[in-house]
Amino acid sequence: MRAARVRPDGTTMRWVELPGAEPPRVYVHGLGSSSAPYYAEAAAHPALSGFRSLLIDLLGFGVSDRPADAAYTLEEHADLLAEVMTQANATPADVVAHSMGGGVAILLAGRYPHLVDRLVLVDSHLDHHTPDPTTTPWKMVGYSEEEFLKEGWEPVLEAAGPHWAATMRLAGREALYRTTADMLTAARPTMRQTLLSLRLPRTVLYPAADGPLPGAAELADNGVRTVPIPDCGHNIMIDNVDGFATAVAAALAR
Repeated sequence: MRAARVRPDGTTMRWVELPGAEPPRVYVHGLGSSSAPYYAEAAAHPALSGFRSLLIDLLGFGVSDRPADAAYTLEEHADLLAEVMTQANATPADVVAHSMGGGVAILLAGRYPHLVDRLVLVDSHLDHHTPDPTTTPWKMVGYSEEEFLKEGWEPVLEAAGPHWAATMRLAGREALYRTTADMLTAARPTMRQTLLSLRLPRTVLYPAADGPLPGAAELADNGVRTVPIPDCGHNIMIDNVDGFATAVAAALAR
């Protein structure tokens, strides 16, 4: 396991690193997740292996530190991810990011264009979220932060189901709540708008079962490739390792 101090007080982010050739590849997890459990099998797949790969846990998640005083906005996550990549001498990198991590990666590429060479988004939400109180993220922000920390944690963990809960229980509760609230309610341009403004190779993977990706024509007109992956749900890299690895390898081919 590798580590980098990202704040003056010694707060540390950590990652699992697979050795290999340059350019490096940085894998970023989604909300309440951890990169190694979600990406390790795919990163070792023959289609993707052989490249230096950093499976990084964002601040507050997985094996990274969980300071209670961090803001945990997507912008802060992007800034700290940039710090880790710089300290690890892993720039410019191809960045592969899942779900909420896709928003972090889009902001990373926008704020630090010299750090990102190519971008692959894995079923990442590109538009403002529609409130849906039946989903786990919206259940979280149905509480105030104080309520969530005192009484909301256990019901949310149970609602997440055993697979998601396996990594969600590693998260700092402040990190989980604040990141969720920021992702769902912060006033900023949509991730789609920022993605369209980027000037680098960009690919979006999504489950074929979801049907056509909304706004696919606009994305294509602006140079963003969209690739449906069969036989999978939201966790594409776990549900269909072969399909995921083959699609990512094609997106990162030079």
